Amino acid sequence: MLNAWWQVGRKAWDDADFEDAFRTHYDGIYRALYRLVGSAEEAADLAQETFIRLYRQRFPPWRTHNVRAWLYRVATNLAYNALRGRKRRERRQEVVGRMAEPDIPDPAEAAVRHEEQERVRQVLAALSPRQSKMLLLYYAGLSYRELAQAVGVAPGSVGTLLARAKIAFEREYRAIGGSDEM
Repeated sequence: MLNAWWQVGRKAWDDADFEDAFRTHYDGIYRALYRLVGSAEEAADLAQETFIRLYRQRFPPWRTHNVRAWLYRVATNLAYNALRGRKRRERRQEVVGRMAEPDIPDPAEAAVRHEEQERVRQVLAALSPRQSKMLLLYYAGLSYRELAQAVGVAPGSVGTLLARAKIAFEREYRAIGGSDEM
């Protein structure tokens, strides 16, 4: 139970509100995380951590809050942290000479899909963090207003920034050998 001083002047989550937020937003958060990290288990863990942070978050009652945008921002940051951690682990394994062999699915279709997902992840990693966040959150279903809040830009600039991010993605995708069909 929280100490009383922590709740003074702050809105605490009640179980019904939190459960409603969880039911409403979990699937979208999970899908966005899966697109970023490429692992169902890791995406589920990160989604759980996102909602734990929401439960602990105390929003000031005098302001309105866009919980959906807050969730996507936290989830995206957690995913980037996980990806950075993954890269550090891989570098350490290379130095020691203990690189793990990647699991290659048997069916050819799954292999092609995996290669395409990796190519998209490479392209997203090559873009600026703001561009990759904007693309991921836009395709996760956020509105322009929510995108502006999640990325920290003016709402009027979202369309232009999103168009530039799409062009940069397409250019980088073609540069690394992706198909011309987009």
